Order: sequence, then C-alpha cells, then structure tokens
Amino acid sequence: MRTGQESIESWVGDVEFERVGLVKRAIKTVLINPFANYAPAGMLKSLLRFGKSELAAANWADPGGWRSMVISYNGRPRQIADKILVGGGSMAIALRNRRRLASRILAALIEHAPSEPVEVLCLGAGPGHIIMDALCQVRRAAHATLVDLSGDAFEYGRQLARELGLEQKVRFVQGDVRDIRTMLDRPPHVVKMLGICEYLDDEHIVGIARAVAEVMDERGSIVFNDLSDRHGTDRFFRRVFGLHMKHRTARQLCDLLRQAGFDEFAQTAEPLGVYRVIVAHRESRANRTSKG
Repeated sequence: MRTGQESIESWVGDVEFERVGLVKRAIKTVLINPFANYAPAGMLKSLLRFGKSELAAANWADPGGWRSMVISYNGRPRQIADKILVGGGSMAIALRNRRRLASRILAALIEHAPSEPVEVLCLGAGPGHIIMDALCQVRRAAHATLVDLSGDAFEYGRQLARELGLEQKVRFVQGDVRDIRTMLDRPPHVVKMLGICEYLDDEHIVGIARAVAEVMDERGSIVFNDLSDRHGTDRFFRRVFGLHMKHRTARQLCDLLRQAGFDEFAQTAEPLGVYRVIVAHRESRANRTSKG
C-alpha cells in the first residue's frame, strides 16, 4: 500500500496528544522563553545544578542523547527544575507528542506491509521506545533491527523489550549505517529515521538515505521528522545544554530524500508544531528507469 496524505491523517486522527493552552503559551512567549534564552548561561547552569536537574546533567554528559530522551518521555520528573523543563517545556511536550504520532504511523505501516514477517529497520535507535510502542499496537508478525553507532542504550532497551514481551521481536546492532547491508537478513519494509536529521548535515542525510534505499524492499517506506524552532528555546539549548540542532522544514528534508531516491511524501504535525512526521516511499523502479 502506498501511503497518501488521507491515509496518514486517518491513522492518527484519534491519537491523544499533550497540548498547551493559549494562556500558558502566551506566558511562555512573553516571560519564560526570553528569560531562558537571554539570562546569563552560567547563572542558569548553576540554578540547574542546585536544583539537581537530571535532564540538564544528561545533556551535559551527552547533548541530545538517549538518557535525556528517556527523561523527557517519562514526563514525571522528581526535581523541581525538571518539573519545569520536562513537565511544561515545549520541547519535552513535543517530543512526547512525536513519540505518540510516530508510533501510530509506524504501526499502520507495519499493518499495511505487503508480506510477513514485516521487517523494520531503526536508525539511531537508542533504546527503541518508539518502535516498541508500535510493535505493541500490531497483530502482524514483525521484527525490528535497531542500529546505533553507540551501544550505550542497548541494555536499557533490552530490559524494556523484556518488560513488554518483545525480546524475540527486536535485535540491537551497534554499527555504522554505511555497513547496513551486512546487518540485515532480509530487506526492510519500513525504515525509521526519527530524531537524527536534526543532528546531521545535508550530505550525511542524503548518504544515509541512499544507503537505506539500496537495501529496502521495493515497496518500502521511510519515516523521518523535521524540526521547527517554534519551541522557542533554541538559544537556551545551545548556550546551557550544548545542544546544537539543525532546524529544517519538511520541504527541505523531502528535497534531500528525493535526491536519495524517495518520493510520494505525506506528513502530519504534532499539535505544538515543533515536529512534523513525514512518510516517504522508495521510488518505483519505473520512475528510476525513466530518469536513467
């Protein structure tokens, strides 16, 4: 099944998102975000250390790493500083929304894959929360190969898989995507490429997408996301967390993946507009031939 815009919208119509009301949004825009962005970075770091912020400590150790993602996903921090950053921060809320949105889309793609067992390839997978969420939603036989340059998150991921009864459905592989052909037993029907484009330059994104296209099922699909600066705290993340993210529109990312042999793009945004989840398909053989 080729995914169209109507399909993706029907899949996610009943997803329960976190939302930010107009009053809270105005307070963030007028007061909280300017303070976070322009107060002295040293003072803010001292406040976070004094408040024993687990999110700050995780980002200082590994900016944007899997531990900070898990803290944001959990949404129930113990420290007061993290209650503000995680419980009410636009980026953390958007991350949790992206998780719900992407897992539903991945589950639908698995359900509509042309054959079983459905093979899923996850790039920059970390512990694998999103794909495990998706696997818990489907009835079809499916397996996921989770690839990451670092194996630091794998033990946490394996424990999570055991708790969810998915230990026979997921496989963790430490390695470089350029060697992806050696990691797979069968061509993947679905490729998850979420949460990594914002840390890569254009050349690397195109290179990874091309490597994936070469090993995918002919009718395969890829799921990725853009990143908007609508969270309003990019300056804070750069100065205080050392987190340097690249903000690209969906159109810019689609143009990059088009260079790698993907087409038929469909997209949908989480309510805060920070993330847009995009689905594309490997370009058909007929189209590739006509271009050649």
